Amino acid sequence: IKYIHFTNPKFLNGSELYYLRTQQAQEKMERSEKRLNERLRVCVATCNRADYSKLAPIMFGIKSHAEIFDLEVVVLGSHLIDDYGNTFRMIKQDEFDIHAKLHTIVRGEDEAAMVESVGLALVKLPDVLQRLAPDILLVHGDRFDALALATAAALMNIRILHLEGGEVSGTIDDSIRHAISKLAHYHAVCTRSAERHLISMCEDHSHIILAGCPSYDKLLSAHQRDDYTDIIKSWLGDDVKEQSYIVALQHPVTTDIQNSIKIYELMLDALISFNKRTLILFPNIDAGSKEMVRVMRRKGIEQHPNFRAVKHVPFDQFIQLVSHAGCMIGNSSCGVREAGAFGTPVINLGTRQTGRETGENVLHVRDADTHNKIYHALELQFGKRYPCSKIYGDGNAVQRILKFMQSIDLSEPLQKKFCFPPVKECISQDIDHILETQSALAVDLGGTNLRVAIVCMKGKVVKKYMQLNPKTFEERIELMLTMCKQAMADAVHLNCRILGVGVSTGGRVNPQDGIVLHSTKLINEWSSVDIRTPISSALHLPVWVDNDGNCATLAERKFGHGKGVENFVTIITGTGIGGGIIQHNELIHGSTFCAAELGHIVVSLEGPECMCGSHGCIEAYSSGLALQREAKRLHDEDLLLVEGMSVNNKEQVNATHLLNAARLGNSKAESILHTAGTALGLGIVNILHMINPSLVILSGVLAEHYENPVRQVISQRALLSAQGTKVMVSELEDPALLGAASMVLDYTTRRTY
Repeated sequence: IKYIHFTNPKFLNGSELYYLRTQQAQEKMERSEKRLNERLRVCVATCNRADYSKLAPIMFGIKSHAEIFDLEVVVLGSHLIDDYGNTFRMIKQDEFDIHAKLHTIVRGEDEAAMVESVGLALVKLPDVLQRLAPDILLVHGDRFDALALATAAALMNIRILHLEGGEVSGTIDDSIRHAISKLAHYHAVCTRSAERHLISMCEDHSHIILAGCPSYDKLLSAHQRDDYTDIIKSWLGDDVKEQSYIVALQHPVTTDIQNSIKIYELMLDALISFNKRTLILFPNIDAGSKEMVRVMRRKGIEQHPNFRAVKHVPFDQFIQLVSHAGCMIGNSSCGVREAGAFGTPVINLGTRQTGRETGENVLHVRDADTHNKIYHALELQFGKRYPCSKIYGDGNAVQRILKFMQSIDLSEPLQKKFCFPPVKECISQDIDHILETQSALAVDLGGTNLRVAIVCMKGKVVKKYMQLNPKTFEERIELMLTMCKQAMADAVHLNCRILGVGVSTGGRVNPQDGIVLHSTKLINEWSSVDIRTPISSALHLPVWVDNDGNCATLAERKFGHGKGVENFVTIITGTGIGGGIIQHNELIHGSTFCAAELGHIVVSLEGPECMCGSHGCIEAYSSGLALQREAKRLHDEDLLLVEGMSVNNKEQVNATHLLNAARLGNSKAESILHTAGTALGLGIVNILHMINPSLVILSGVLAEHYENPVRQVISQRALLSAQGTKVMVSELEDPALLGAASMVLDYTTRRTY
């Protein structure tokens, strides 16, 4: 027998297959008989007066079938608040046992209070659900309290039956309703349209029942009570007759609170002008309700002879009041749903019910600047009667829902399945393949050369292009675009997908707008130049632009020694001296985009003149141009060359000759390099004392020559607390290109600059 259980049926012979099917049928019958002998524990959770009107008919149905169901009732939300009528009392009046009462509302009636209320409910619900251990939890609608219920039950592996999913309205309730639908295992919907919406949301069709609205069961059988005139008089006065009064009920729209308050105020003005007896209910507990109540009290509605302001009306009496009203106005779902069953004329205000299916009895006022539009709507609707609509039900919803619950197989796996539409089979991808192919175009606009490169996500330069940089702006832009277009064409053959363009350039840059505000003397004619627009327009790609020092720093953060370091500084030692600062993982630009002009830190009041016009800057001592100047001076004085050195007459003396001379023992050259290293070290000490980084990265062609002098100056001159700062030489070959690329590649991982 055990062998047959674990054998694939297609490998069985005829008698074995017959035995297997017979045994499976017997086991299914035994499970069904066991279910018949056990009552189904159904927990109904109600949060407010509105959802109780939908849940109460189901609760009565469950209670009337005590041999099949075991009813558990949980009360939470605004049911337990005095300002909203302590509506839990009507549950007791209906003679239901309340198994748990949870105070879950954080007062405040604003967005934060709604969020805190959800959190409080999530804290309190697990103990209750664990104690009650229901087989099924009934959740209604689209309220934030219901979202907490569905979340808790889903995480605790309790089956959820969601009522009224798949509907569409015009507020945050839409999002909440659909979120609950995705958490729920089963659905009881009111309309065919709602059923189609759930199916299009990939819900399992076999787990959806088109039942209708449960409240309609009571509406269609009870709205013609003989004592309706007594109910009208008790709420509105002895002199009020049917169809001579208005029922007003409007709630805040949490996604547009100010506009909903404005429409509420206009509605009150229109009702005052219309001069008919009006029963007005207080708004629900959503964010904005306090402001609406203040508007009501500022206009004296509670003392006005034409108005009766109430916090709650029992549902069976509310049915009579709506059924026999001359008009209903506001944005309650009752107006677009239940009122249609009586043919009561309705004026729906604002966007709260946008998308709801409505009968011809509903007149929409989407927006209003004055109360005249609402007043005109009252003139059109008041006193009319419309054909009764059964869009939301035929009076048999409860019967269908109870039968549907009985059919739920508790032995079925709890994990819900989504019925996704068929799609083409996707090709599996390898992470290394993705990292190699997602790439950026990097542009380095130097004083001499214009370089373009394709750089992949790992920081590898896939292909590089270089041309002499033209002198005029137009020629530079034209050459840059030509090189970028060539790179993009080559990227296709290299299997590289270009995500964007990063540009590294000298001078002061506004990276937010992609503008070079003014450049260095090495790149003339670049003042207030928009680089981003022409590149983006020509290539149809996003473009980032930044200073070359900042780009080198970004390269270190993504690919170099700065990876994972929260605070560090990069010093670029090349033709000039530049750098960048990373503080708390973010690049510092400064208020006028000139932060990290580290080359212009003054280390001597009497020092040599710098290209910036000042004296004694680090750049005047330690840059390649400064060393070239000193090399030329020594050469002019015949103090540069030593044994083993020569300079061609056609060759221009530069910093390399100075470095060679020092390496071969030229004391004058050694002294100049020592002074340059000391000046750079002093500047870095100032940086350590100002921003206290944990790492200093020396980058550029002169970096390795300055490493030891800088460390020595730090050990001698820095405060004790800063002497332990690490100093490292960059290992990146093309920091400007890599930094330009990192601006693009970091965007793809959602970093923000």
